[in-house]
Amino acid sequence: MILRQASGPDEILACQRLRYLVFYEELGASPVGDMAISRFDSDRFDAICDHLVVVRRGEVTDDDGISLVDGELIGTYRLLRQEVAEANGGFYTQGEFDIAPLIAAHPQLRFLELGRSCVLAPYRTKPVVELLWQGIWNYVRLHRIDVMLGCASLEGTNPDDHAVSLGLLANAAAPSNWNVQAHPDQRIEMNRLPSGQIDQRQALKLLPPLIKGYLRLGCYIGDGAVIDRQFNTIDVLIILPVSAINPRYFAHFGAPTD
Repeated sequence: MILRQASGPDEILACQRLRYLVFYEELGASPVGDMAISRFDSDRFDAICDHLVVVRRGEVTDDDGISLVDGELIGTYRLLRQEVAEANGGFYTQGEFDIAPLIAAHPQLRFLELGRSCVLAPYRTKPVVELLWQGIWNYVRLHRIDVMLGCASLEGTNPDDHAVSLGLLANAAAPSNWNVQAHPDQRIEMNRLPSGQIDQRQALKLLPPLIKGYLRLGCYIGDGAVIDRQFNTIDVLIILPVSAINPRYFAHFGAPTD
């Protein structure tokens, strides 16, 4: 497996194609506009973002496989730097969570939005998640990012199906100086069970690998979750200041100043 940044419009189209396969054809998202005809997941942010790609070396054998010059595209992640977002109408995340006050409160820090993460089902493994994280971390160091944020998703739109997971995530709530609220007209309560009814170990097992990875790194979780009907998910906000990352991970991924 290799991880690199997408190069040129054709590879961004390949990322959009992969996202459609995962989000719409596998996970039940609802296409809008002409997406069902084109079979691409796209929005206005794609043109201004950088896109990480995970490539499996070798020939593409599946009819729906997506071929790049160096192998098969199996995963992608979209990255949007603060200065680019502010020059182009803001962050995607602002549509669900009111991140503007947080950014305004930390004018000395540089923010990076993470989004549209997807990996083909056979490759949703710890090594691939770690490879994606290594790519993000290299990008963070290259661009001297101070804070990462973005929406992370639980499959399905019934909050009670995720009562245990949401309760666990509510316990990772951000301190006051990093707190972000879901927009009131979209907000759903995360504390759906008494805390004594949550088995921490079992709850952790239920979480998607990506969210578990961010929790291990020391992320905070925003206040409230949001149901995304289009993507058939429940979204929570991840807030990860570089200063909050457990230093023991730097031995593996590299220190911020390397």
